[in-house]
Amino acid sequence: MLTSLIPAALMGVGVSSIFVGGVFLAFSDFVMRGLDQAGDEAATLAMQGINRTVLRSVFLLQFFLLLPAFSALAWWSWTTGMESRWLIVASALVYALGCFVVTVAGNVPMNNRLAAMSASDAENSGYWQVYLHRWTRLNHVRTLACLLAGVGSLLAVSPL
Repeated sequence: MLTSLIPAALMGVGVSSIFVGGVFLAFSDFVMRGLDQAGDEAATLAMQGINRTVLRSVFLLQFFLLLPAFSALAWWSWTTGMESRWLIVASALVYALGCFVVTVAGNVPMNNRLAAMSASDAENSGYWQVYLHRWTRLNHVRTLACLLAGVGSLLAVSPL
């Protein structure tokens, strides 16, 4: 019975990971550049608002639940000797390291520093440009990791 749920779980995790990657892609592709066009102070205020809002979002729940879901599928595939276990384990590792760890170790500390700033304080005025470029580079990594993990999970349902 449980074995028959694995393909559906892999598809669900794959699609969810691609959705998370899509949100990250939107930020990398146009949101951050759009914020920057508003000027440093307005961009800082807007990003502070976005970062507060994301804490109470379906997106954040999905982001966090993907880690145990990927981990459980990787463990299950490994212990049962599934044919696609290497792809599933690789997808789980790519999500864990490229999305989750990069977020926790890179983007979140930058978000916390930005949150503690007064956007109008001249001392903080240069931080937006540092934040914009570094945060976006890290976000590119998260985008790619989510997309790769999602595609890997979908491919694991029916190996080529």
